[in-house]
Amino acid sequence: MATKPATDAKAARALKLGNQLCFTLYSTSLAMTKLYRKLLAELELTYPQYLVMLVLWEGDELTVSQIGERLFLDSATLTPLLKRLEAAGLLTRERSTQDERQVVIRLTRAGKALQAKAAQVPESIFCAADLPKEQLAPLKAQLEALRANLHANATD
Repeated sequence: MATKPATDAKAARALKLGNQLCFTLYSTSLAMTKLYRKLLAELELTYPQYLVMLVLWEGDELTVSQIGERLFLDSATLTPLLKRLEAAGLLTRERSTQDERQVVIRLTRAGKALQAKAAQVPESIFCAADLPKEQLAPLKAQLEALRANLHANATD
C-alpha cells in the first residue's frame, strides 16, 4: 500500500537535520564547549572540571552525590573527574566521619584561589554570545524548563 504524498512530504520535512531541536542543541553545545576549552586552558581545567569547581565555589565540603545531583552526573562519571582535580591539588576527597559510604569533597587553598582567576570566564562567554542580556535570561529559563521536562519524561 502506497503512502499519501502529503504524508511522505511531511515525514521528509520532519526528518531534515535543520528541523531537529536535538541537533540545534547539540551543535550549540559543541560551539559553547569549544569556546570554554579555549578559555579554560589558561586555568588548566576541562569543561567538566570547571563545572565541578563552580559547584564547589558555591558551597565547599559537599559529598560526591551532592555534586552529582547538581551536575546531573552519576558517581561513576564524577569520580574520575574528582581524582584528576585532586591530583592537580585543587581539592581533597575524604570519607565522611558520619557515614563511611560518603566521600566529602573540599577545596584546597589552590582550589579556592583559582576562583579569582576564573572570574573572567562568564563575562567572556557573555561577550562571545553577542546577545543582549534581556534575551539571554529568558533563553536560559526556557532551556532549564526544557531540561526539566526531558528529565521528567526520560526513561532509564
